[in-house]
Amino acid sequence: MNYWLVKTEPEKYAWSDLQRDTQTTWDGVRNFQARNNLQKMQVNDLVLYYHSVSEKSIVGVAKVSREAFQDPTTQEAQWVAVTLVPEQALAKPVTLDQIKKEERLQNIALLRQSRLSVMPLTPEEFDILLHMGQ
Repeated sequence: MNYWLVKTEPEKYAWSDLQRDTQTTWDGVRNFQARNNLQKMQVNDLVLYYHSVSEKSIVGVAKVSREAFQDPTTQEAQWVAVTLVPEQALAKPVTLDQIKKEERLQNIALLRQSRLSVMPLTPEEFDILLHMGQ
């Protein structure tokens, strides 16, 4: 199993929207590194759901239910999407400030590549973040 973090502006598509819809197509990614990460996602991989810009916090855990397929928002074959389903909301959001203060997370992609919208996590990083949200 692999672990990931995806970022979205809550005003555009919030965790509550995913919970309401029960699944979403994660599309519209136009960064090659983020696209490459989408292509590596496998069914049942776990994904931390991060509200960027206004909230800057991890708020839930989703799961990949469909691996990479042609992004329906473009005709360009190079772009892909995946389908995500909600698994669980975190008991409390894990803020960017908390992540920055956690010594064991100093190498996390969220801090090193802050503009990347889809990024891998190590199993240890995932577990630390999940524990911080309980």
